[in-house]
Amino acid sequence: MENNNLKLIVFDSAKDLGKKIDEHLLEMYDLKDDTFIVPIKQNYFEDGHFKVEIDESVRGQDVFMLTDIGNYSLEYTMHGFINHTSPNDLMTQLKDGIGACNCHVKNINVVMPLLYAGRQHRRNTRENLSCGMMLHELDTMSRVKSFITFDAHDRGVEHAIHSMEFDNFFPTTQILENLINDLDIEELEKIVFVAPDSGAIGRRNVYLNSFNSEKIHREAGSFYKQRDYNNLVNGKYPIIKHDYSGNRDLEGFTAIVADDMISSGGSMFDCIDELNKLGVEHIYLVTTYALFTKGIDKFNEYYKDKKFDGLYTTNLSYIPKEFENEEWLHICDCSKLVAQVIYNIHNDLSIHTILKDKSTPVKLVEEKFKKAKQLVKTK
Repeated sequence: MENNNLKLIVFDSAKDLGKKIDEHLLEMYDLKDDTFIVPIKQNYFEDGHFKVEIDESVRGQDVFMLTDIGNYSLEYTMHGFINHTSPNDLMTQLKDGIGACNCHVKNINVVMPLLYAGRQHRRNTRENLSCGMMLHELDTMSRVKSFITFDAHDRGVEHAIHSMEFDNFFPTTQILENLINDLDIEELEKIVFVAPDSGAIGRRNVYLNSFNSEKIHREAGSFYKQRDYNNLVNGKYPIIKHDYSGNRDLEGFTAIVADDMISSGGSMFDCIDELNKLGVEHIYLVTTYALFTKGIDKFNEYYKDKKFDGLYTTNLSYIPKEFENEEWLHICDCSKLVAQVIYNIHNDLSIHTILKDKSTPVKLVEEKFKKAKQLVKTK
């Protein structure tokens, strides 16, 4: 397959993930002591302006730009004050990088796993549709061919674009590989798949169908939020109450609570409390993005009190290094998945399998039960 015109521009916000993706691509192309990453400079000026410089020619190249707009750890100095990068800063950085290519590249493919303003996907009042406007702006930029994201909150935002390709991938298999390998047979025998709100029902069903095995008794449940829509507090309408809908006889069940994102964790804590009241024996949270906007102290407290068993998430967006060693936090590496997406798109190969194949989790479950049965026979 062609690799002589494949290049990666990795912004500092996604540096760690970018290195891993580069390693996988080198392995796919059977290259050693090389890199697809183009050296760049990302300069901040004291008045707050920003400039990207590309230190290697990208003329005629198929460029994939990787950014993580959720990385708030990067710092810059403005008028003597130290600031942390916001999603708006990193969006400006991305557009500056596109402009620095100066129309000489063959194609620009934007890889933005965490979608900018993705949760503000519909207009509730007099407000801007920031996500749609961002996509529309990129769609009008010269040479921008495709936009690649992961687990968009609502992929309907792609209606804002006309020419640029929009591909939305899911890291379900990568999360479930880790989860299934860690769970005991007893935890797999009876599972209730739970949506923390009505918006997560689709994702819950994806996880439920991924365990489509006769060896597992499956239930489905959902929480419905009662909100106070008269008051907006810190950008959210406060939740008054969580109501559970589903089989309430959950004694001895393992609960898998699935959502695309955990922000502060408030909703998840309410779900954990209610599920414990219903007699659930084990609780696992699965989410593509764990933002921890209010830190992890309460997660530590709940885990210490044995209210939940673990949280499975991805490395598609920034998680502080000091959080990574927590016993309850399992970060699933998705760099190979991103590399496979880049490889297929660059070589004009079908992405259907990456989008649709959900067979791996079922195979893992079946193998786990088969090994357990063999182990019993040998004893």
